Order: sequence, then C-alpha cells, then structure tokens
Amino acid sequence: GNDEKGRELARETGKREEQDAQRQREMATEKGRKQGLDEERNREKQDKQKAGWGTGMKIGVFIIVLAIIVIIAAFLTVSVQVTNVSPGDVLPYTSSYGTSFPEGQTIQIGNTQISAISYGNSVTTDVNGNQQQLQVGQTQDVSEQHARITTLGVITLMNTNFQIDLTYKGERDNRAYFDIAINTGSQVPSELIRLLLPSEIDATPI
Repeated sequence: GNDEKGRELARETGKREEQDAQRQREMATEKGRKQGLDEERNREKQDKQKAGWGTGMKIGVFIIVLAIIVIIAAFLTVSVQVTNVSPGDVLPYTSSYGTSFPEGQTIQIGNTQISAISYGNSVTTDVNGNQQQLQVGQTQDVSEQHARITTLGVITLMNTNFQIDLTYKGERDNRAYFDIAINTGSQVPSELIRLLLPSEIDATPI
C-alpha cells in the first residue's frame, strides 16, 4: 500500500510542478506580451512626438513665411495722399535734408510743383506757378499741406500737416542745391517723411 501512496504522492508532486512550470510559462508569456505592448506604445508615442514636432515645425515655418509676405506687402503698398489745407497749424517738428534739383525740371513734392533755374549766386524758383528769386542763403516757404501715408490700403502710418522751407545753397554741375526743412505737426519717422521727397532730388538727411 505504501508503494501506491508513494507513487500517488510523486504523481501529485509531479502534477504540481507541472502546473507551477505551466504557470511560470504563462507568466513569462504574459510578461513578454506586456513588454511587447509597452515597446509598441513607446514606439507609437515617439512616432507621434516626431509627427507632432514635424507639424509644429511646418506651422512655425508657415507663420514666418506669412509674416515676411505681410511685411513685403505692407512695404510695397505704402502710398501718400497729400491735400491742401488752410495754414495755421502749429508745426513744432522739423526734419532737414540736403537736396539738388535738376535745372529747369519740375519736381513734385506732395501737391507742390517746384522748378529752379540758377544764375550764379541767385535762383529763380517756380512754385505752383509763383516765381520768386532767391540769393544764396535765402529761404522760401512753400504753403502748408496735409499728408496721409497709408499701407495695405487701410492702415494709416502718418496723418499730419506739413510745410516746406527751401533754402538756396548755390548751383553746381547744372543742379540747384537747396536745404529743405520739412516742418510737421507730429513727430514722424524720417523713413516716412522721405516718401514725400522724390528720388530725383537726391535727398540726404542733414
């Protein structure tokens, strides 16, 4: 009877060991599956992060390109409207430029047409049909006007009355030299004031 008991015990023990081994195998399989899933999740996360980073980069580049286009458009669409006004405004700000007018050529500054013909130390100016003779160092006032500088058609950059003083500096190489003082009602950046001055007169700040 003892032998049979021993065999049964051995069978039980064997069964238990087999079950333990089976359990361990299952656990190992489960662990492996979990590990695989975790790795897959991590990979997906990294892929998503990469994709997100790529999208972020694309959006960033798009915003920069858009900003550059807007700046260029703003620069290219700057326009000046000048209207005549009744003088009398206080114009406390002054910007001065050295300029030279091609002899006899009509130059437009705002709504004012100016031409100049020099004779040595004097010049005859024609401002909107009114002629005047100036000696070197003499100044002529040009009537007050109103300037509105806009960009993109709707954004106002400058809105001010302005008045020009021309001081004759002499003649050289068939050009009449004047210092131009532009008096304005509000402080205006020189870049915007330069928009009032045509390129033909080679205006340089002084």
